[in-house]
Amino acid sequence: MIDASQQLQHDHLQHQTRRHFLHQGSLGLAGMWLASQSGTVSAASLAKDPAQPFAPAPSHFAPKAKRVIYLHMAGGPSQLELFDHKPELTKYDGKDCPAEFLEGKQFAFIQGVPKMLASVFPFHQAGQSGQWISDRLPHFEKVIDEVCVIKSMWSDQFNHAPAQLLLHTGSQNPGSPSAGAWTTYGLGSENQNLPGFIALTSGGKNPDAGKSVWGSGFLPSVYQGVQCRSEGDPVLFLGNPEGVSRNLRRRSLDALSELNQRIATEVGDPETLTRIAQYEMAFRMQMHASEAFDISKEPKHVHEAYATQPGRESFANNCLLARRLAERGVRFIQLFDWGWDSHGTGPNTDLRDGFVKKCQEIDQPIAALLTDLKQRGLLDDTLVIWSGEFGRTPMRENRGGKTMRNVGRDHHPAAYSLWMAGGGVKPGFSYGETDPLGYEAAIDPVSAHDLHATLMQLLGFDHKRFTYPFQGLEQRLTNVTKSSRILHEVIA
Repeated sequence: MIDASQQLQHDHLQHQTRRHFLHQGSLGLAGMWLASQSGTVSAASLAKDPAQPFAPAPSHFAPKAKRVIYLHMAGGPSQLELFDHKPELTKYDGKDCPAEFLEGKQFAFIQGVPKMLASVFPFHQAGQSGQWISDRLPHFEKVIDEVCVIKSMWSDQFNHAPAQLLLHTGSQNPGSPSAGAWTTYGLGSENQNLPGFIALTSGGKNPDAGKSVWGSGFLPSVYQGVQCRSEGDPVLFLGNPEGVSRNLRRRSLDALSELNQRIATEVGDPETLTRIAQYEMAFRMQMHASEAFDISKEPKHVHEAYATQPGRESFANNCLLARRLAERGVRFIQLFDWGWDSHGTGPNTDLRDGFVKKCQEIDQPIAALLTDLKQRGLLDDTLVIWSGEFGRTPMRENRGGKTMRNVGRDHHPAAYSLWMAGGGVKPGFSYGETDPLGYEAAIDPVSAHDLHATLMQLLGFDHKRFTYPFQGLEQRLTNVTKSSRILHEVIA
């Protein structure tokens, strides 16, 4: 016979999975080792409280940026029609592509020998900084002096989904935490009534990599991005069902919390406490999320500045929402706009048609966002990033080896452009260069891991010390198997 205490211990061990045992044991050993080391800090030492996962937390050193707004143009906008001015390419327009651009290279759709393609639109220098820009972004060029353009970005992925994953998680494979998840894990949030990491989509589709680009990977699931809508209820099922009052919901949550707390005590799984915190967040969001997402409360001149259309899904609406969320203390706001895959397979993907329309959709809202943030004193500590997942070829796409009726460019990981503004970045600055024909990043090439190292630096983290134990390694956003460097040259 065993007494009651022995039975309780036996039941506890029955619930204890091998994974929980090893995880807890490894943390104990890691803690003893860390205590004996000086100058080594991992995410384990953050001592996050699962019951308060978004409590504000200090970084390694004083940050220049307190929050991030990432504007991702899903599909890969053509840098040669926006920011990368290549007059030399005009001399080769319509000529056969040089053999060295094709030998041993892999493209998504180009076959045989394609023709070179000069920029479809004229370029000029704008602002006091004199940065080069095409005529497709007349509103944005008015704020070009706030922007640092990196022209030497490169990737090793030429398909959309893995390239998006690499850019946002540091790995081309699913399962790694996104930059937003790392950020909210490290810093928490300044608003406990809204998610610390919010994702907004436009263009009618989610990015090719799906929700993994705002996922939490091996970090606790509470740090994944919460996808919200720019029309209708911001989060589905946020309101109470018919016949359920707020008081009844409160009593139901209290009872559920008590049950979950009992399971957490017996089993020891921190995800149970995370679940409690998520239920409580949803309860608070019922009152606060609807107000935050109600852009109709903005004055007329603000709607005119952003070109918003309240009640409809649009990139412009999402830009205004991004400002409203930033000023309410949301830590990481990620906008994905689908429709930038300019292959030239039809009018919608023609550089002279669909691409022009996409530029018109983002031009005014982005300029308004930067202006609005600056006027409200938010740009100094809000880092705004714009990019696609890769660029486009300096050759015209010839799907099936034939000249196409519409004009487009194929996927091109070897060179693309990205810009940053605010958050401690040098304004009115251009960094890196591609070769004279815009084929490869030739001067100061920048990888996704370099971008992540710089992002962590601006947020106040040493990217090599900001880690999380998983699969026997201290994992980090900048990827433990890849080299990375901080772009000190672009930091103000």
